[in-house]
Amino acid sequence: MSTHIAAEKGAIAKTVLFPGDPLRAKFIAETFLEDVVQYNTVRNMFGYTGTYKGVKVSVQGSGMGIPSAMIYAEELYQEYGVETIIRIGTAGGMKEEVKVRDIVFGMGATTDSSALSNIFEGQVHYSAIASFEVLDIAYHIAEKSAVQGIHVGNILSSDRFYNEEMDKKKLARYGVLAVEMEAAGIYAVAAKHNKKALTMCTISDHILTGEETTAEERQTTFTQMMEIALETAVKLEA
Repeated sequence: MSTHIAAEKGAIAKTVLFPGDPLRAKFIAETFLEDVVQYNTVRNMFGYTGTYKGVKVSVQGSGMGIPSAMIYAEELYQEYGVETIIRIGTAGGMKEEVKVRDIVFGMGATTDSSALSNIFEGQVHYSAIASFEVLDIAYHIAEKSAVQGIHVGNILSSDRFYNEEMDKKKLARYGVLAVEMEAAGIYAVAAKHNKKALTMCTISDHILTGEETTAEERQTTFTQMMEIALETAVKLEA
């Protein structure tokens, strides 16, 4: 067992879906997986393993923010032999063409977090990027599905949810599609361990228009993203 995950060795699949909200992890396990076993309740950060189309898949809550996500990613990769983490979260749209309920794939993750700048002690500005293999698979699965809006590009992993000082319009002009709070940290930990990671987010609200969804919608209705992630997990095992 690791410090924050109370699973026995072998209890966690090679591919882990990684929502921030542990209740979203519970919803995914109960809705999509068969033969489900709950392997973690530490700090109520729920983790489950089951099968989807005969393939072993796990889903683990990560909590909010880069520090929390990096803790769980580190333990999954290092202690449990996980090969791929697929973050399935929500994000705020930052560009006009990105609409609420669209899905954004984070090819790269810009961040204001010192957690990444400290990795190389200020020597370089590290570029946190997704695994191309996982991104390629997920994008083509999404393209063949009924998803109305699919976007691939740079996203912002912000350390602060309430951050009026940040010039988000300028970031949007530089091509940043959406803002969330975990991807850059997950990508950095994956790189550290030579593992794979991808972030896909459903747009839950929009910085420019003010349109937003409810907390319940975010927890239980963004099922297209969940299905894309699960189908990606199956393809990775093929």
